[in-house]
Amino acid sequence: MTKWVYRFGDGAAEGCADRKNLLGGKGAGLAEMSHLGLPVPPGFTITTEACSYFYAHGKSFPAELQEQVECALAGIERSLGARFGDPDNPLLVSVRSGARVSMPGMMDTVLNLGLNDRVVEGLACKSGDERFAYDSYRRFIQMYGQVVLGIENHFEELLENHKLDSGVLLDTDLSADDWRTIVAGFKDLVAEELGRPFPEEPQEQLWGAIGAVFGSWMNPRAVIYRRLHDIPGDWGTAVNIQAMVFGNMGADCATGVAFTRNPSTGANEFYGEYLVNAQGEDVVAGIRTPQHLTIASKEANKSALPAMEEVMPEVLTQLYEVRRTLENHYRDMQDVEFTVQRGKLWMLQTRSGKRTAQAALKIAVSLVDEGLIVREEAIGRIDPASLDQLLHPTLDPKAKTTVLARGLPASPGAASGEIVFTAEEAESRASRGEAVILVRIETSPEDIHGMHAAKGILTTRGGMTSHAAVVARGMGRPCVTGAGDLRVDYAARTMVSRNIVVMAGETITIDGSTGEVMLGAVPTIQPELSGDFATLMGWADGIRRMKVRANAETAVDARMARRFGAEGIGLSRTEQLTGKDIATIRHRAIVLHEVNPMLGHRGCRLGITYPEIYEMQAAAIFEAAVVVTKETGEAVEPEIMVPLVATRKEFDILKVIIDRVGREVMERAGITVRYLVGTMIELPRAALRAGEIAETAEFFSFGTNDLTQTVFGLSRDDAASFAGAYQRLGIFEHDPFVTLDVDGVGELVRLAVDRGRAARPGLKLGICGEHGGDPMSIGFCQAIGLDYVSCSPYRIPIARLAAAQAVLAGDPGDTTV
Repeated sequence: MTKWVYRFGDGAAEGCADRKNLLGGKGAGLAEMSHLGLPVPPGFTITTEACSYFYAHGKSFPAELQEQVECALAGIERSLGARFGDPDNPLLVSVRSGARVSMPGMMDTVLNLGLNDRVVEGLACKSGDERFAYDSYRRFIQMYGQVVLGIENHFEELLENHKLDSGVLLDTDLSADDWRTIVAGFKDLVAEELGRPFPEEPQEQLWGAIGAVFGSWMNPRAVIYRRLHDIPGDWGTAVNIQAMVFGNMGADCATGVAFTRNPSTGANEFYGEYLVNAQGEDVVAGIRTPQHLTIASKEANKSALPAMEEVMPEVLTQLYEVRRTLENHYRDMQDVEFTVQRGKLWMLQTRSGKRTAQAALKIAVSLVDEGLIVREEAIGRIDPASLDQLLHPTLDPKAKTTVLARGLPASPGAASGEIVFTAEEAESRASRGEAVILVRIETSPEDIHGMHAAKGILTTRGGMTSHAAVVARGMGRPCVTGAGDLRVDYAARTMVSRNIVVMAGETITIDGSTGEVMLGAVPTIQPELSGDFATLMGWADGIRRMKVRANAETAVDARMARRFGAEGIGLSRTEQLTGKDIATIRHRAIVLHEVNPMLGHRGCRLGITYPEIYEMQAAAIFEAAVVVTKETGEAVEPEIMVPLVATRKEFDILKVIIDRVGREVMERAGITVRYLVGTMIELPRAALRAGEIAETAEFFSFGTNDLTQTVFGLSRDDAASFAGAYQRLGIFEHDPFVTLDVDGVGELVRLAVDRGRAARPGLKLGICGEHGGDPMSIGFCQAIGLDYVSCSPYRIPIARLAAAQAVLAGDPGDTTV
């Protein structure tokens, strides 16, 4: 019989951290914390395999699942001496999602499950706190109503209206009678919306929640998040069912989120927030402004609210011990969730914390210095694509600014753009190439598409661990949260700061490193690539085998590429070199006009029919090499590529011209310049006939942009209109113009490598398409033995790191640093 359920708690667990694919990240973390002896409320995990079964069988459950769930639930009851659905001694549970990789806020959660009109009275009696019981009940109806029953968020409107009528500002100011009234209103709303009462039977509630959590794997925001982060849709989510512990029972209760190191900077400091008398969703939702854990963090962020260090020092001491245990065990920065119930600490989650690129570098280098990991592990822990966050300009500290407000520095970096107030407008305008800043009172998971499209994110509510902050850090977007001096009016489409009214469409700048919000666009300066970045890149350079070159057309590009660590130029086009007067050029352009120039008279075909073009361009290359050699005394070795070759004959005709021009230039200058003449392999026929072409070509550079176009019969400029649909339908796993199609285009590249080197052993091979800066494609280049990759200047560091990771992935024991 298939095992669908795995238990955890009471210092033991049936799963462990290594079973993340089966138990999901949350379930594996709960199991591992149980093994470590940390205080974890007992519970069980329904596996990701059950989710796969759910979707493969018309959203039905496996036959054995009910019995296994009932058995595991009975184990929780024995552990706590309470019974699920028993009014006299009630057990309540949480039902949470948990994919194998973190998807913060993208799937659904239900808390306080098991409450009904009878059980809530029992909970009030058992706890001695009627207000707590009815607060928990209204939370359950609201979450279950939204997640399971599909009711839109009218609950919050009812709650806000009741607070206005009662003259109170905060939820915590409401009495037990207030919550009774709100519960009745919520139940009336459910009956009105659905035409049936809210479900009272706890077992019905439980299975409804399990199905809803599995169902949330395919909700729109989760699908968008997976697409943005290349997470396969067939992984599925686990479901974690766990005994409730309560942070909303009074002043000696709390809930919070913490990171064992600063996720924005990587500094070795405990970083987190908590709320007294609250449940976990209150912290991440940003509805109440969270409090800091430590006095130092409170003072650094100029908060007037008391830190946990001041009001619950014993609990904070326990949290510090948990921090030490988890970091030493996982050897990485952890993101944890916790609840304090009447002074007792309970751990609800641990996972590898999302962090900025700057923080990732700092943490990786620090962990090496602390002896927790080795350099190879540090290199493997950095997402190469995330380095892009570090390579772009930051705000000029000398620039004059008009500061509108200051919030919390939730995700570092700076961004300027026009204000938009909805995720839909952000996505629409960004698709037209416009820079926008998404401004919200608070974000929710439904805003994920707009957050990805925006250059930066600004919220007036929320803290450093709110939804906006966590998601923005994962995306590498600058973010300022909790800018409480700003007033956002969605209806008027305005943002007001004191006496300044900023309209939708006006430009603002946010600095996610300082929390400042500024009027207008602010000048920027180039980043400094030193410190931890330089240290880790030095380790990577010591491991990688492939060279990294740049695609550069101008002196500015070349200087930038050298600054980022390029080891040469892999592609510099000479189409702009002309040797005739403008009138002649214009006339020839008219003559050469084509309906489909992609497959027409270009590349080497132009050189065959107009040899004077190649003579002029070759002369320019050789003359430049001569000048640089004379001026610097250093050897310059041009590698001249003939593009769009389909036959050896084309190449041979043009190589004769290039060699002749080279001899003439060098004879006139009295200097000998070493050079190679090779070709770009960018047509299927050239790949197939690589053996004969290599008999005279001295190197190959794979032009995979055009090779992808000609293999697929696609125009890369037009394919974007349907590539997204192809990816959603699983026709394309990735956009083939972003990540190399290994099965098709890659097969031709591999064949050309084998045939080329068979004809000319030691043939120099590289790649100069955009794929040369894509980490997944670089792994393929390493595997087939290319000598170098070439990419745009800003992708040079990404390529350097990815090339090192490719070596480690191929043979982790092959190289030491």
